[in-house]
Amino acid sequence: MMDKTFEPAAVEARISKAWDEAEAFKAGRGAAPGAEPYCIVIPPPNVTGSLHMGHALNNTLQDVLCRFERMRGKDVLWQPGTDHAGIATQMVVERKLAAENRTDRRSMGREAFLAEVWKWKAESGGTIVNQLRRLGASCDWSRERFTMDEGLSAAVLKVFVGLHKQGLVYRAKRLVNWDPKFQTAISDIEVLQLEKNGSFKWQRGGEEAFDAAKLDKALNRDPNGHLYYFNYPLEGVAYDADDASTFITVATTRPETMLGDTGVAVHPENEAIGHLIGRNAVLPLVGRVIPIFGDDYADPEKGTGAVKITPAHDFNDFEVGKRHQLDVVNILDGEARILLAGNEEFLAGATPEAETMALDGADRFAARRRVVEMMAARGLLAKVEPHAHTVPHGDRSDVVIEPWLTDQWYVDVKPLAERSIKAVRDGRTKITPENWTKIYYDWLENIEPWCVSRQLWWGHQIPAWFGPDGEVFVAESEAEAQTLAMAHYGDTVALKRDEDVLDTWFSSALWPFSTLGWPEETPELKRYYPTATLVTGFDIIFFWVARMMMMGLNFMDEVPFRDVYLHAMVRDEKGAKMSKSKGNVIDPLTLVDTYGADALRFTFAAMAAQGRDIKLATSRVEGYRNFATKIWNAARFAELNGCARAEGFDPTAVRQPLNRWILSEAAQAAEEVAAGIPSFKFNEAAGAAYRFVWNQFCDWYLELAKPMLQGESVDAAAKAETQATVAYVIDLICQLLHPFMPFLTEELWAQKAEAGAPRKLAAGDAAMVCLTRWPDLSALKDEAAEAEIGFVVDLISDIRSVRSEVNVPAGTQAPLVLVNASAATRATIESWRPMIERLARVSDIAFEAAAPAQSAQIIVRGEVAALPLAGLIDLDAERSRLTKELAKLDQDIVVVEKKLGNPDFMARAPEEIVEENRERKAAAEARKLKIAEALARLA
Repeated sequence: MMDKTFEPAAVEARISKAWDEAEAFKAGRGAAPGAEPYCIVIPPPNVTGSLHMGHALNNTLQDVLCRFERMRGKDVLWQPGTDHAGIATQMVVERKLAAENRTDRRSMGREAFLAEVWKWKAESGGTIVNQLRRLGASCDWSRERFTMDEGLSAAVLKVFVGLHKQGLVYRAKRLVNWDPKFQTAISDIEVLQLEKNGSFKWQRGGEEAFDAAKLDKALNRDPNGHLYYFNYPLEGVAYDADDASTFITVATTRPETMLGDTGVAVHPENEAIGHLIGRNAVLPLVGRVIPIFGDDYADPEKGTGAVKITPAHDFNDFEVGKRHQLDVVNILDGEARILLAGNEEFLAGATPEAETMALDGADRFAARRRVVEMMAARGLLAKVEPHAHTVPHGDRSDVVIEPWLTDQWYVDVKPLAERSIKAVRDGRTKITPENWTKIYYDWLENIEPWCVSRQLWWGHQIPAWFGPDGEVFVAESEAEAQTLAMAHYGDTVALKRDEDVLDTWFSSALWPFSTLGWPEETPELKRYYPTATLVTGFDIIFFWVARMMMMGLNFMDEVPFRDVYLHAMVRDEKGAKMSKSKGNVIDPLTLVDTYGADALRFTFAAMAAQGRDIKLATSRVEGYRNFATKIWNAARFAELNGCARAEGFDPTAVRQPLNRWILSEAAQAAEEVAAGIPSFKFNEAAGAAYRFVWNQFCDWYLELAKPMLQGESVDAAAKAETQATVAYVIDLICQLLHPFMPFLTEELWAQKAEAGAPRKLAAGDAAMVCLTRWPDLSALKDEAAEAEIGFVVDLISDIRSVRSEVNVPAGTQAPLVLVNASAATRATIESWRPMIERLARVSDIAFEAAAPAQSAQIIVRGEVAALPLAGLIDLDAERSRLTKELAKLDQDIVVVEKKLGNPDFMARAPEEIVEENRERKAAAEARKLKIAEALARLA
């Protein structure tokens, strides 16, 4: 006997254990002979991580695909694993050491520190894997990989050395995103752009004298958010602050970087100051003579029209500097402190003031204050104004990131990018949604060298050794490096290994083939590469997807995956991004604990429309928990009414129109689900399953079948057929819903197996629904049954809808008139008259040649039905009510349209507010159509 209610918490752990014991998800399990391989490599979550909404959505969609393709008989491998997450893991362990009052990593030394990291990984690194299992992820957990395991480490070494031999890996001094707290280069994805706006305002010649104390106060609140205008004296003339012909004014948000200026750019067509091109300026506080030159980079409409160029501390300036052969002067150390003393690049050609040299060792923001104060004291500060702009911050360190000039390892990815573009253009890999293809092309066509080195200890140490004169030898081992050194020097020399490690994205770029055993020629590599599908977030199309394409094509000479599905973002119910600072983060495990994993999974699938962000409201998850309850209650109703699996039941032989109808509807639903999942239209697939289960089966079929199941004087054969059909359809529901709701369906499958005859399938293991074959129900399509029962269902539904539209009281029964009905319709009405009268609250059904006066007319599949309303409602009052509501909706639409048409509102309003207004307009317009229909019926 089934429990009265479905309790997910009591079921999920037990079902998970049963799957593990059956090894249900091992690669090849349940595959048909000669099955086509189907492989997905999981986007490896950080080993430091815990499940968040992005993980939950991503892994739900992968699981839907894997469970579906497994049921279609394919040889499925969902390859799991985790990423070593270089900077994140190092940070976690360093914090742990500090919390335990232990020595820091530098005092501890590299070897001892790495031992601590491996210890932490063994104890705490599996959190997210366990959480994914709670979500129901059907990975082959026996094959779990880690980006720092022995096999993947070997792959990383081979790839780095291979790229170096191809001339694609090199070492160079270039600008990088530098995190002064962690003292390492970081990738663009690890940089957050935060908007800043200051409060200090001052202008030379204004009413107030420059007040350094006020500036300090403003910068103490936030050192960013101001634009400073500096006068740079022209060479060869006496500076006069009141004579614009003696200086050129530049504007900057980072005053301290002026110490590294080596030029000033002016647009060649700048009419106001273009005449200064070709002259020189004298850099204040430093005494360096710098050129004023023409370059399109300087925007005549922005700032002063002149741009100070600091090649060592700005990415754009670095490129401008290269074009004009400017000196590159770095004035910061690795902790973003001012570096002047002994700095040969800074001192060359400079005559710095003593007060300037006193800035040496100062924090960059302290130096910012001092530089502004010094410029003001010398009459060189023209003005300061608040300036809203974005400032790069480390996503983990939360400090301002510096563009910093340093020696790093790079990969020349241009040749690799060209192959990756061609592979998508040729259709070897397809990107869904299609709009991301252009973005993919744009990025790869304009790709820059990839900085792959990081100044960390946790990660794959770069396989490069330096000789005594700085000569570098790249090899997979020190012994090989020594051989190369011997050939170079002619003798044995001491070699020192590069201390840097590789960017975490480097190892994850190899994921589709390294996890399958490469560089060894394993059976798995031969069987499953290229993989079938990659499911990931759109935000890492550049950092991961494109790089996997490059590495796969270069080392496997084949694309790493045939399809890439890029899902959207999970936002809160108002459309805002989830963030801890906003307090709107929802923990997916909290939802699992409250509503069950199936409810959360179905929510994701039902809302995963291509290219549209998911606005996650708890009420939606609760609604799909109610859906699970509805299914459970339907199965329990079936059990209480003797509906059990029947030995030898043949669904193609059923005779009752109602039973043929539900089987036909099941066939249609199975077809729609099977079309939606592989085309990544998860919302359409889930919607088809939902409509069939809730509407057709639970609401209509079981209701219409009640007289057959519960009536006292019914045909025994018809009753038995109906009982068997109910049980059979519940099994089909388990199969159709299994990719979305695995725990509920697996539990129901087991419960029904205990209650009736074993389910005999042509292929597959009937003991578990996850290993059954996807049902082929094409033979159950029945147009005649659909025409009969479908008409009854539509008629009752439309009558209910009209009654609601025109405000017929719920308890009032209304007569129904069929106008000029066909013989077939008359027969259907007579067969189902009692049910129509009961469910549509109809007092009587008549057949007439014309519709009665004052009736609401309904067109149902070409037949005309009329509801006489005279005496049931006040027609004039109802028309008046609807007309007023229509006018109110028109007013609301006008208000919203004004907002959406206001450029200032569109520019300033948060994204979620704009979207909310669009939805209000759409809802109002949809309601207008309904009211117009109701008024037309009353006309």
